[in-house]
Formats: sequence, structure tokens, C-alpha cells
Amino acid sequence: MQQLPIFVNLAGRQVILVGDGEPAEAKARLVRAAGGELVGEHAAEAVLAFVAIEDDAEALAAATRLRARGLLVNVVDKPAMSDFLMGAIIDRSPVIVAISTAGASASLARALRTRFEALLPASLGPLARAILAARDAVAARHPTPNDRRRLWERALAQAGPLDPFAALPDADAAVSRVIEGSSTSTPQLREIAITSDDPGDLTLNQLNALARCDALVVVGAVVPAIIDRARRDAARLDAVPDPLPAGLTVVLRDEA
Repeated sequence: MQQLPIFVNLAGRQVILVGDGEPAEAKARLVRAAGGELVGEHAAEAVLAFVAIEDDAEALAAATRLRARGLLVNVVDKPAMSDFLMGAIIDRSPVIVAISTAGASASLARALRTRFEALLPASLGPLARAILAARDAVAARHPTPNDRRRLWERALAQAGPLDPFAALPDADAAVSRVIEGSSTSTPQLREIAITSDDPGDLTLNQLNALARCDALVVVGAVVPAIIDRARRDAARLDAVPDPLPAGLTVVLRDEA
């Protein structure tokens, strides 16, 4: 990973914008949409800065001045001069998807955005808001963190009642029905034979199992790129326990 992707709260905060023209206006629209306040270069309380100057020497001089004040600076269309980059954005607020190529190709990022945009229904935002609004009700009915995790994983899985890629006519009603269901989990064991070092060779079912596993056992020389597809907070075990714990235990077995 060449860069750390972060999402910054700008509501009510100052953002410097130096430059003019359409590139500057495009950044201004994004800052305003996020609730930020656009200010001039000498504003004392700014948290970020954008430079939209076409001339390389002038852009570098402005970025250097701002960086000397401790600000992170984005120089529009000049990734080598920038401290952070802006990805191609898909807005299903409060769900935001940003795609970056680390400056390799803005056209590639836009092409990916176009493809992903068609996959994400308009109901994704209402679904996220309904899940947030139901937090207290979920905690009351499903008291442990593992209960809640399993409940949401089953509901949000492909073809599940809250599949985020499927259009939901009434997200609030769908979430309420899920909350009334069960979060109990019986012990399950899933073995995945690894015959290739390429994570792209994993099936969707295998990826789904890794993403929701409660415990992970690695047998043999499975490459880190595949192990990293497992849920990050799943317990890492040296061997399959007897008896099996509650939830899903996945065994990755090297057969390459």
C-alpha cells in the first residue's frame, strides 16, 4: 500500500484554496459538499490546503509555503508535489467510496468509478442510516459484540436480507426484521485448499468465508497475500481446536 486512505471530517473547518479556474472550482465544490469553509492562503486555522495553479514553479512555491506551516497540501494534477491525493468518489452518503491509483492514472480511477457506480444502488445510503439508527435496539436484543457481528455478517452477505448491492425499497423495515432474528451461531469448520499463490484464484464463496471467519488456522506455506484476506480480528490458531468454538473456523491448507 503506497498511501494511507483516510476520510477527513471537514464540517465547520477551514480549508485553504489557492488558484482559480475549473480545477480550483472542482475542489471547492468537494470542500463545500463536505461542510468545509474555503479560505485564503493566510488563514491561520486551516487544516488542509489545495493548490490549483497550472505553472509548475508557482504551484511548487505555493505548496512549499503552505507545507512550511505544517499543512498537508494537495496540488491539483501534480501528484509528485502533493502530500495527499483525491480519489474518484462515489457518494452514497453516509457511504463514501474513493478510488485512488496513487497518481498513476486519473483516467483509470474514473473508469473504475463508473463501473462501481453502476453496482451500488441508491438505497445504500438509507441502509447505512437505518443500521446506525438501530444501534441501540441491536445492542439490547443482541448483547455481545460477536452476536452483533454475526447478525450483520449474515444479513449483509450476498443474497442476504440486507445485501448492500441489492436495491431495498424500505431500508428501515428491512433492518427491523433482521434485528428480530437470531444472532446465535453454531460451530462450523471450513477447509480451503490453496493451490495457487494468487489471491485472485480464490472463489467468491472462499473470500466470503475468510471475510467472516471467527478463527483461522493456516497449514503449510500459505502466502501472506491470501492470509490477509481473512477477517483481521479473527483468532489465529495453530491447530483446529476440539471442540470447535462457536462461529466459523477456516482452515487454509497449502496444496500448491
